[in-house]
Amino acid sequence: MVDIRMRVNGVEEKVDLSPQVSLLDALRGELGLTGTKKGCDQGACGACTVLVDGERINSCLALAVQYDDRDITTVEGLAGEGEAHPLQKAFIRNDGLQCGYCTSGQLCSAVGMLAEHEAGAPSAVTEHLCATDVELSEDEIRERMSGNLCRCGAYNGIVASIKEVAAS
Repeated sequence: MVDIRMRVNGVEEKVDLSPQVSLLDALRGELGLTGTKKGCDQGACGACTVLVDGERINSCLALAVQYDDRDITTVEGLAGEGEAHPLQKAFIRNDGLQCGYCTSGQLCSAVGMLAEHEAGAPSAVTEHLCATDVELSEDEIRERMSGNLCRCGAYNGIVASIKEVAAS
């Protein structure tokens, strides 16, 4: 067993884990944060997406021991004090969810993606890879969010939600 300390959603947490426990299983099983979903458990669906030090990762592919002394944000940590995150509000307004299973991963991924875009990171569809001011077009959003699957097909609402928040 290994003692791990993480700041999860702004709270210092200490967990005693076996070294092979995934970050996803630690969040869900040890800390009771069940907003992060276990979909494929192979890194293919994005339902388990969380933010580590502001960058999005698939928590099912990460060992919890790798994240000792790091800042983890799950969907439960996106909202401010008593108020939903702007993306959460936009998802509701734009019907960016149906069954809701992928929503926590979609939201965390969108927060990370917007930060990547703001920092000037290109995507596979960015026309000029050296450009620093890339328009966040529908194609850009779809490419940047391609690691998150929605079986219900709420993609149009997800894209609309991201565009709305990016424009504000």
